[in-house]
Amino acid sequence: MKNRPLGQHGPKVSALGLGCMGMSGMYGATDREESIATIDAALDAGITLLDTGDFYGMGHNEMLIGEALVGRSRDSYQLSVKFGAQRGPAGDWLGYDARPAAVKTALAYTLQRLRTDYVDIYRPARLDPHVPIEETVGAIADLVKAGYVRSLGLSEVGIETIRRANAVMPVSDLQIEYSLISRGVEKEILPVCRELGIGITAYGVLSRGLISGHWSKDKQTDTRDFRTHSPRFQGDNLAHNLKLVDAMQDLASIKGCSVAQVAIAWALAQGEDIVPLVGSRTRERLGEALGALDIVLTADDLATLDKAFPPGVAAGDRYNTQGMASLDSER
Repeated sequence: MKNRPLGQHGPKVSALGLGCMGMSGMYGATDREESIATIDAALDAGITLLDTGDFYGMGHNEMLIGEALVGRSRDSYQLSVKFGAQRGPAGDWLGYDARPAAVKTALAYTLQRLRTDYVDIYRPARLDPHVPIEETVGAIADLVKAGYVRSLGLSEVGIETIRRANAVMPVSDLQIEYSLISRGVEKEILPVCRELGIGITAYGVLSRGLISGHWSKDKQTDTRDFRTHSPRFQGDNLAHNLKLVDAMQDLASIKGCSVAQVAIAWALAQGEDIVPLVGSRTRERLGEALGALDIVLTADDLATLDKAFPPGVAAGDRYNTQGMASLDSER
């Protein structure tokens, strides 16, 4: 496994990270034993970066990871944690809270669930519109000084917020959706991050399975699955987006690999400051994702993909109306 620096101010991490959200119901039913076995397999394969959020399954995801990590040396992995999203007992979304007291309280519970003394990167899941980013970052800076957090991260924020946060404390990385069909980051956000030495943790590199080669218009989901409500997975949008996968299939056939591996390899090829997260929930899918590390895309290959997937090529927004309204990165 190759390593990449998570920006100029973050840790060195594996070139691929494991996004654990899907192990806690966000994509429907899960298998606890398989989830833990997948985390174990990822760590054994050299993946060191595990990404979670305290609101994934209302704490379930952190407890799952904490169980999987028992017996592992703490310096053999990095934990990236998002906080701030508020949810009700029924799983409904209630907004965001990034007040300093809430930041510190959230971390206290996170440390217990993860069974650790510190987290490597701590980040607000979204910008709290009622709290200046300087106050939120100031609270995280206090936690860094106290030894409970190692680095500051951000998630789905725009260039003004990035600059304001970085002026308070150096930001290690920005977590943001980045894939062949979600390339909005390239216009302004990526150049500013590179100017400031901030890395990118790219989630959604398979667009939640949409460009994995494993999705179809007849695939069944349940009401707990995020994709049931995602505009890109609905009606004519879905038909349009699945048709885009054909261009990837042609290249995958030439390369002797899968469509998913092409999509992950593309993300890896966008720069050493990009660390893709793969949301594998099973060891089978993890093995496929790891195979992308061996795929070499030539300049001609990348040009072919750029032509087939220009910015804005996807049909439908990446979140529903409520979700899009929470994205400072889209303003």
